[in-house]
Amino acid sequence: MARGDQIYAMRHFINIKGIYEHHGIDCGDGTAIHYRKPSETIERTSLETLSQGGIIYVKRYQTSFIPDVVLHRAESRLGERKYNLLFNNCEHFATWCKTGVNYSQQVVDFIPMLRYIDVDTLSDPVNRSLETTPKDETTRLLEEALSQIRTTWNNIQPQYTQTLKEMNDWEKVAKEALKRNREDLARAALYRKQQYKQQAIQQEEMLQKLARMTQNLIESQRENQK
Repeated sequence: MARGDQIYAMRHFINIKGIYEHHGIDCGDGTAIHYRKPSETIERTSLETLSQGGIIYVKRYQTSFIPDVVLHRAESRLGERKYNLLFNNCEHFATWCKTGVNYSQQVVDFIPMLRYIDVDTLSDPVNRSLETTPKDETTRLLEEALSQIRTTWNNIQPQYTQTLKEMNDWEKVAKEALKRNREDLARAALYRKQQYKQQAIQQEEMLQKLARMTQNLIESQRENQK
């Protein structure tokens, strides 16, 4: 670790260890600039606040800004409150400071990985972790998790709606082509419709999983309030 490094530590999802990375910029004096949780504000804090007791790692790049520039970029955004899980999260911020590119590998990986998450097996470790958490902290964690799921839903839902529209549009094109005895165009249109249908199936599956995750968390929230 050194001044101007992009650093990160593993954070928890409802206290389940190692679910996602929390990124920031090392100031070189025992502090870091990062999108602090739960305030969702870019702040300068101790390294311990960023890591929350976890191991701090350094993200390496072949090319990046020199440390002075990295810190200047980080400091220029202190106090910002424009956090967005999918478009402006802690990794987006730190990567922008280090390379000039607003990018988050976690987001790129997360949405496709939804297809492989077994939601039903996730609820048990979530509930077990909540049993050992103070009630006030449990409420905050659940609300934060629901907010993250809502943001992901709001990203996928419009894509799903657009995909369904494309399916219907290409079906209309195929029918119109058949009326004009253009079987070649009809086949091409039906092929495109099938491509969008596969996308729609995947997107619908992800939305269903997000819905089940939301339901499980709301049920946990109700139990916590008793």
